[in-house]
Amino acid sequence: QVQVVESGGGLVQLGGSLRLSCTVSGSIFRTDDMAWFRQAPGKERELAAAIAPGGTTNYLDSVKGRFTISRDSAKNTVYLQMNSLKPEDTAVYYCKWSGVTVTWARTNYWGKGILVTVSS
Repeated sequence: QVQVVESGGGLVQLGGSLRLSCTVSGSIFRTDDMAWFRQAPGKERELAAAIAPGGTTNYLDSVKGRFTISRDSAKNTVYLQMNSLKPEDTAVYYCKWSGVTVTWARTNYWGKGILVTVSS
């Protein structure tokens, strides 16, 4: 089993910043891509940012220039620095781990999600 735990969410005002963290533990052989998805009320879940093992990143157009994803491979942790937050960034943010377990299963695990609320 692999455990994915998010932290760092909360309430912030328009223009403020938050830093989300996601730590993965358990039966991990190799970590591949890690990503942050988000789901706003009444909307589908969407990819906010992703980072590959080599550091290549990918962002949703609406967060480019404001969000930065990074990873600490030694700690199996991925971060999402969110600046210049807008009310439309309000959502539940989910961390997704992709990789290979010690039983050689190539799979994905999701965290339970963490709420980010941006007030105007």
